[in-house]
Amino acid sequence: MSTREFFKKLRPSFSLRNEVAWRLAIFHAIVIAIFISSLFYYWFAVADRYIIFLYNHHQATPFDGHTTSRYLMAGLVACGAVMVLYALVNWYIARLAGLRYRTYVPPAWWAVWLICMIPLTVSILFITGTRNQPTLPWSLSVACVAVTLTGLAFALLPATLAIQQPQKLAWLTVTGAGLIPSLLLLKAIELPAQGLDLTGTAYLVAISSTLLGTLWLLLLSWLQARQHQQPLKASELFVTGLCLSYLLLPLLHYLLLVPPKFRYISASANFFALNPLVQLICLGVAAYLARMTAQAQQKWREPLT
Repeated sequence: MSTREFFKKLRPSFSLRNEVAWRLAIFHAIVIAIFISSLFYYWFAVADRYIIFLYNHHQATPFDGHTTSRYLMAGLVACGAVMVLYALVNWYIARLAGLRYRTYVPPAWWAVWLICMIPLTVSILFITGTRNQPTLPWSLSVACVAVTLTGLAFALLPATLAIQQPQKLAWLTVTGAGLIPSLLLLKAIELPAQGLDLTGTAYLVAISSTLLGTLWLLLLSWLQARQHQQPLKASELFVTGLCLSYLLLPLLHYLLLVPPKFRYISASANFFALNPLVQLICLGVAAYLARMTAQAQQKWREPLT
């Protein structure tokens, strides 16, 4: 199954002529846009930027590479929060509807995303470009918008599964965690090129962690096959790995892995490779592992059916 087919499968029944569905999508989009805009306003206009973005940390300046990446990562942290809360709230609403013998049909993720585009673009450009000092240049504000909208497209996906197939979402989350090493730790291979005398250690971390992640993927696939669970598609696993690595973990870093009094947003180097080619390698390896896992699960399941 291609990624396009996966997204299409996630799309709930949603007619362009269904006025009620559009009203629900508009309501969801407004709430999400206000939530993300509020976070941006707090980070860029209210909070102490010397803490949130670590100005002067290791002589960092407001527009050096590390600090600039923190501005962009703010969008992913916000989308990580949306992903968790949106899935939980929709799941809860569906359970309440079930208690009343009703069916809750959430708005299509793409409809919510489209409606969010304009208000989020306007609010992020305004907040980052006019509030507090220093204000961000136009190009950097636009980059913040682009990163946030990209992250939001992925953040809205789990909600549908949380309502329709919560057990599958749980399996996807646990299994997809095996892709995190290839997406986040394999990039250690670029450390020697950055002048760090860690060649042996870097390759050891990159290779061993990826192998451990592969073993985890195969183990979970075998367990799913033994329990006659619905096979997971490669595209589903890959998207789950992206959501866990680039949305959930930046959020957890912001909430749990920093001192409460100095809650700052991580630099992108903790999650993305500095070299675009290395980043492509990480994505390619993760995609290959997702495909291999799906094939292995299907193969193990066939003798049991």
